[in-house]
Amino acid sequence: QVQLVESGGGLVQAGGSLRLSCAASGDGFSIGTMAWSRQAPGKQRELVARINSDSSTNYVDSVKGRFSISRDNAKNTVYLQMNNLKPEDTAVYYCWCTATRLHWTYTPWGQGTQVTVSS
Repeated sequence: QVQLVESGGGLVQAGGSLRLSCAASGDGFSIGTMAWSRQAPGKQRELVARINSDSSTNYVDSVKGRFSISRDNAKNTVYLQMNNLKPEDTAVYYCWCTATRLHWTYTPWGQGTQVTVSS
């Protein structure tokens, strides 16, 4: 099994910044894509940003130019730098990844970290 441990959420005023971190651990697994999704109250969970093993990235349109995803492969850690935060960014942010061992791949998720942006 792979465990994902997130950190860095909190309360920030609009226009502020936060940096989320997520460390993946699990013996015998190789980590591929790493990503962040979020879920606001009453809304569906949405993919925010994804970084593949070749470091290519994808972002949802609403965060382009404000959020930046990066990873440290040596530490199996993914980061989400969030700048110019807006109240509509308020959500629980979840880290996930693809984890492969032998010929089996699955997608573990973290427990989530709350991000609240006040106006």
